[in-house]
Amino acid sequence: MSHPLGARFREQAQGCLPGSPLSSVLLAAMADDLDAGGVTADVVAGHEGDRPGTVLPLRLLAALHRLVLEGRAAGLAPYYPSVGGTAPAEAAWPAAAATMREHLGELRRLVDRTVQTNEPGRASLLFGGLLVAAERTGWPVRLLEIGSSAGLTLLVDRYGYAVGGRVLGDPASPLRFDQPWVGQPPASLNRRLHVVERRGCDPRPVDPTSAEGRLTLTSYVWADWTERIERLRAALRVAAAMPPPVDRATAADWLAAHLAAPHQRVVTVIWHSIVWQYLDREERSAVRAVLAEAAAAATGKAPLAHLAFEPRREADRSVRFELSVSLWPGPGRPELLARAPGHGLPTRWQATARTAGDSPRASRCGGSRGAEQGR
Repeated sequence: MSHPLGARFREQAQGCLPGSPLSSVLLAAMADDLDAGGVTADVVAGHEGDRPGTVLPLRLLAALHRLVLEGRAAGLAPYYPSVGGTAPAEAAWPAAAATMREHLGELRRLVDRTVQTNEPGRASLLFGGLLVAAERTGWPVRLLEIGSSAGLTLLVDRYGYAVGGRVLGDPASPLRFDQPWVGQPPASLNRRLHVVERRGCDPRPVDPTSAEGRLTLTSYVWADWTERIERLRAALRVAAAMPPPVDRATAADWLAAHLAAPHQRVVTVIWHSIVWQYLDREERSAVRAVLAEAAAAATGKAPLAHLAFEPRREADRSVRFELSVSLWPGPGRPELLARAPGHGLPTRWQATARTAGDSPRASRCGGSRGAEQGR
């Protein structure tokens, strides 16, 4: 009999390709196991009504990965490249099922946690978007991020970006992106990005300087995508020296406090990436209202920008991830700047800027539900 969550797991299995064959194999097997009433159904019992945007399949993958990283899933570890495993992904399911039976109670607790991917690869998009906002307004940047997780993208200017024959950002950074862009943003690359203030919020922030925080973040990275794991570890080295400030708060209340009065001689940039799907309808409406009020108060000496990297589902059900910018004072229409895979690389800048399409993000400061990714 078909389980109510089976289709969701199968959709996510497809969303993990081509980057993570292991994740795809496990999720497809979990979908079949759900339909058969197996251990997967026992782990996720009670979550049948979870909103799709909370990405239950990724939460279960992360819970399993956490056990492997902690050295508590010896039978499964040989299939996990994150701990040196080289066994073929196609053979991983029996070991995964056995691990799930062994740790059923703990896995049921772990899947209650929210996704905390905090992919630093999306800093490639943010860096270019900030160059655009700074050039068009003429002011340094005050950066505010909602759904920050551990705040790794708040450190955007403390990473290096090898573009053409030059390195933007911090050439000495432990994290350097090698040719992350196809094309370039509609802004001069000669302008130094000047971030004068940075701060984020998250309902459950992760401390990137703690062992627990580093374990949590690593568990949400797909275990066979070793390039992403290495990128995360490099970003964590930057964060260890310069911890990003992230407040424990919900998006609307936090934004209202930080946008209550215009800040002069800076462009205040509100930024989020793959966050909109995690907010419920009431919170999304509240965020839109706060942004609208702040936009109405923006002036030439206290401009406001909204940079959003969110998924957009097309008519054929495929998903595109797009970076858009809205600027005030002015019409405030979202302008499509770039497209990229959900984890941010490579960033493909649009040769001709245009108004973003009629999506929830474009028309209502939000984003539509994608089959992927988590923060």
